[in-house]
Amino acid sequence: MIDRENLVRRHTVEITRPDPATVLTVGNGDFAYTADITGMQTFTAFHDQAAARAEGRLAVNTATMSTWGWHAMPNPEGFVLADAMSTYETSRGPVQYADKYDMAATMGGESEFRAGTWLHVNPHRLDLGRIGLILGPGVTGPAALTDPRQRLDLWTGTLTSVFSYAGHEVRVTTVADPHHARVAFRIESDLLATGQAAVAVRFPYASDGFFETSDWTAPDRHTTTLHLLDERACRFDRVLDDTTYEVRLDWSEGTVNATGEPHTYELTTTATVLELVATFAPGGVLGRGEFTTIEGAAIAWWRRFWTSGAAVDFAGSTDPRAAELERRVVLSQYLTAVNCSGTMPPQETGLITNSWQGKFHLEMHFWHAAHFAAWGRPELLERSLGWYLSILGAARETARRQHYDGARWPKHVGPDGRESPSDIGSLLIWQQPHLLYLLELLYRAGSEVTRFVELVEETATFMASFVEERDGVCHLPAPLVPAQEFYDARTTEDPTFELAYWWWGLEIAQIWRERRGLERHERWQHIQDNLALPRREGGVYSAIATEPYLRRDDHPSMLCALGVVPPTPLIDPAIMEATLLDVREHWDWNSAWGWDFPVMAMTATRLGRPDLAVDTLLTDAAKNTYQPTGHSPQIGSILPLYLPANGALLAAVSLMAVGWQGGGRDCPGFPRDGRWTVRHEGFTVWP
Repeated sequence: MIDRENLVRRHTVEITRPDPATVLTVGNGDFAYTADITGMQTFTAFHDQAAARAEGRLAVNTATMSTWGWHAMPNPEGFVLADAMSTYETSRGPVQYADKYDMAATMGGESEFRAGTWLHVNPHRLDLGRIGLILGPGVTGPAALTDPRQRLDLWTGTLTSVFSYAGHEVRVTTVADPHHARVAFRIESDLLATGQAAVAVRFPYASDGFFETSDWTAPDRHTTTLHLLDERACRFDRVLDDTTYEVRLDWSEGTVNATGEPHTYELTTTATVLELVATFAPGGVLGRGEFTTIEGAAIAWWRRFWTSGAAVDFAGSTDPRAAELERRVVLSQYLTAVNCSGTMPPQETGLITNSWQGKFHLEMHFWHAAHFAAWGRPELLERSLGWYLSILGAARETARRQHYDGARWPKHVGPDGRESPSDIGSLLIWQQPHLLYLLELLYRAGSEVTRFVELVEETATFMASFVEERDGVCHLPAPLVPAQEFYDARTTEDPTFELAYWWWGLEIAQIWRERRGLERHERWQHIQDNLALPRREGGVYSAIATEPYLRRDDHPSMLCALGVVPPTPLIDPAIMEATLLDVREHWDWNSAWGWDFPVMAMTATRLGRPDLAVDTLLTDAAKNTYQPTGHSPQIGSILPLYLPANGALLAAVSLMAVGWQGGGRDCPGFPRDGRWTVRHEGFTVWP
């Protein structure tokens, strides 16, 4: 048995200096509170991503976000999806795709993109409010603090922050409720009683910027109404256009009052210890919150999390990279539990900061959450899969509009399932089989999946309808955008990864039919038997089957065809090994993304090359770095963390540790050269 507490606690996060790129988050998958060095949201300007981006620095906002908190700007012109359509000529006749969006239109570009731009950036995820300390007049940055020490105990989900100000120590303990949108604090300092420290509660307007979570310059566009409930509780009613929500504060001793600044309130106390609970809700706020109750619930939840499911321990390894890999694995489990285990698919920066206005990308859902099933925690994956049932009608309508059968899942989307206009997202296809793969992983991990049968049928029905047969060969035809997104949608056909994934997705649907006692679907089988073979040239696979065949930047997605996807009749392992070696030697790694390195590791593992699996997983590249917090920044302050990298890392390590059904070898992704000691338990083998 692995000593799990020891394993987790040796990677406790310790921070000893303020850094605008360093934030720590507590949360539960549906709600998260992100704190600065004080354990609260005290120095908002210090962590402002927009300012940092302008100066070429890395920063992460401190925000409070949820899966239910969304806002849309007013739409006085009544833009609808039909206003953002372009017509593509296809073998099915003229088809309209919602592709009229241009980033420049956000800044006042051409009028033909105005509708698509509004629809693209709305709705956007909402920053629910900031709760921070007030430390004397004029203190706006952490330079006023001395001897800061911050500790995130991963084992209990408890954040402890200690620092000195004006010669007095301040200690803040921060925890999130594991079941509700609630955060609790215990603040201990003599400064509270002397009036040199207090708590500020501030509410911003929403932002529709790419990564902004809030707008502090529009106080007249929203309202905050304070209701005192009793001497130790109050409620704030928030209205932002059509969005409403409530915030309840409960405290141990003190008084809340409005300040002279709009949407800003101050909690003062004469005590030296202040316990404070903030509860957020879209309506019908929960009852009173107690710090000790929430702290106890958080400790119990995280202990259950770490003692359930899988664990991998590299102690005793002499490879100098082993400790760093173990650190990344432990921190990635924490970050994905906090950000990616909710009731909706997560966004690429989770509940920490906004990317793409906080919307989620369904092609990334696999990387965010597939690992939960492989790591023996399928319930954390299942929570978000029910959302597909809620948007099934919208997905069917998208397919119907494009003259297909079944349901076509969107790429870039908000909670209502309405696709967002994009010349990439509306034509992307590799998100389509994801749902089948995720459900199959769920089944293999022992979950009850009967309620998802309709999703399997509708997903596979679209995939079969999408195929175009010519002279007995089944093709993935234009217009489409492959996973390596920089090809012309109007001419691109038969991408290597998507061909293999289409075969595998249909095979999953066939297996599900057989489990229900049904015959294999004749049309689906015909397509599987006659899918076009991926294009190869010079002994390696191309990315697509049409010119320019291969670009050596962005994602080397053809590697996914054997690695992410299990063996299929379409892929020759020897050619794939040559492709892997070619990619390693010639790819532009500055343009790659954080999940590309785990992809290479999965491909190397399936090919019986554990030496390459470890080397590629730990490639020394700018987009394959992991900060002390576990964040993997990709594009500076535009994308200062990237959770698909964390989730993909966990998926790769699980495959490397236990392999796949019928693989016949333990730890197939780790070299047997005496330098790796790998102990693991609790994993579910991959297909």
